[in-house]
Amino acid sequence: MTRKATLPASGPGRDGAMKNWRYIAMHTVAAAAFIFLLQRYALSASLESSLLWALTFGGCAAGLAYAQSNR
Repeated sequence: MTRKATLPASGPGRDGAMKNWRYIAMHTVAAAAFIFLLQRYALSASLESSLLWALTFGGCAAGLAYAQSNR
C-alpha cells in the first residue's frame, strides 16, 4: 500500500510565511474596524478617540495573531 505525499498546511518556507502574515493582517484590520465602529457609532465617541482605540486594539490583535501563528 502506498500513500500519496501531502503538502503541509503551514510549513516552513515562503508560502507558510505569507499565509501567516495574511492572517495577522486580516485579524488586525477586523479588530480595528470593529472597535472603530463600536466607539464611533454605538458609543458616540469623537473621531480622534475612535481612531486611537482602533489603533490600540489593532496592535493588540496583531500581537495575539502573531503569537498564535507561531505556536
